[in-house]
Amino acid sequence: MMRLRLGLLALGCVLAIDGLIGGAAESQRAARPVQIGALTESWGPTPGIIGLRDGLQALGYREDKDFTIGVRFTQGESAELLAAARELVRRGADIIVTTEGGNTAKAAQMATDRIPIVFIGGGDPVELGLVKSLARPGGNLTGIASLDVELAPKRLEIFRELVPGLKRVLFVYDATNKPAVEQLEPYRIAARSLGLTLVERPVRSQEEAGAVISGLRRSDVDGIFAPRVLSLNIPGFIVATSVKGTFPTMFQGAFFAERGGLASYGATEGDLGRQAARLVDRILKGAKPADLPVEQPTKFELVINVKTAKALGLTIPASLLQRADRLIQ
Repeated sequence: MMRLRLGLLALGCVLAIDGLIGGAAESQRAARPVQIGALTESWGPTPGIIGLRDGLQALGYREDKDFTIGVRFTQGESAELLAAARELVRRGADIIVTTEGGNTAKAAQMATDRIPIVFIGGGDPVELGLVKSLARPGGNLTGIASLDVELAPKRLEIFRELVPGLKRVLFVYDATNKPAVEQLEPYRIAARSLGLTLVERPVRSQEEAGAVISGLRRSDVDGIFAPRVLSLNIPGFIVATSVKGTFPTMFQGAFFAERGGLASYGATEGDLGRQAARLVDRILKGAKPADLPVEQPTKFELVINVKTAKALGLTIPASLLQRADRLIQ
């Protein structure tokens, strides 16, 4: 079973982040580093978390002097997020940063209404009940919206350009994951508008997800469209299938295209983390999450894995080669 291991840090390790809080930081520095708790559904620190660290370093924060980041991850198990969030609260996190979907932010929201929370990515934060509005979040949450649902039509359009004759697109989703279920209709509408059939496969466990994806026959579908969320390791199973050269695959994040997926299109997760670092910086300087508008991505990246395309026998159109931000050989 494919496991998404970033190999950057282990459970409970601390990212040390450099820098001063501002021009008058010497007089304002706290007696201990600010404790930032990072919560993710992944198998370790995500590109968003690493981007957060890099962003804070770029703002001038010094490692161990000003704050540390403690990471908790649940290896695709959404049901374990609340316990992990409560553990961060119990250990004295001053700020919580969440990545990889609305479930993670919801778990942090359920764990505390006092500690500031900055979310990176996920679905519509208003529809998820994370904030009252994008302009005036209210409560103790703010963050960066990933626009995943809004980008679904474009991602499917690119997928259709990459794969001649693409008609039936498999979409496996976690039926126990409320945000994933709520995003189904926009995906259906996007597929219909492009003349594609979305072949939906709801699953409820990692075992079921693995069985559905590994048991596919070439005649079943023309390609696989990966969900944004990591629950039940669904993207991991999909990228494992892509590596075998069996089916074309389309992902939201470059992380998967780099590991064998055919292509990805979406906001760059590292950039989202660096964008979130600026919100964290403002909170450390006294701003309240309730007053910090939710931000949106400023950059979107198209990544095409040329090696995977060759293994699938696909010829990438020149127009897409020219538009791609990165080509993986």
